[in-house]
Amino acid sequence: MTNYSIRTISENYKMTAFGVTLEDYNDWAGNAAKTAAKKAEITENGKLAELLALADGQEYQINYAIDRKAWRGFGVMGEFDVEGAVVLDFLAGDYLVVPGTGADRDRLADEITGSVFGGMLQEITAYKYVGPGNSTFVKTDENGEFYGEMWLRVKKVEE
Repeated sequence: MTNYSIRTISENYKMTAFGVTLEDYNDWAGNAAKTAAKKAEITENGKLAELLALADGQEYQINYAIDRKAWRGFGVMGEFDVEGAVVLDFLAGDYLVVPGTGADRDRLADEITGSVFGGMLQEITAYKYVGPGNSTFVKTDENGEFYGEMWLRVKKVEE
């Protein structure tokens, strides 16, 4: 089983991001293409850099449910007024934190996400994912490799 921890966040928080609605959650190839196109767009037009400059510089990949539809985007911690961005509410509570390492910065967030939703959540029976969203960050460690974490709000299963 993959290594994980449970951390408690005591206050609600917000994230600001640019993203896309995923009409068919099971269209993996189509959703990956839509997400990649959005990332390229906000990188090329400077919108992601604008957000990063307003925040602490750490980029997050965010999955969220907006109007009962899957949504995926890229953003920062905090609430900022940037044209075209959405502000997402994340609730206080227990969070499942799943770490990962790798040599490819651009793929690590997807690898961690795939591991979590590809079976790990089913293996963790003491907690249930309750959303409404999750986020993953990747940063460079002291050895030049990449380290990331996915944070998902969970609720302890009552026995």
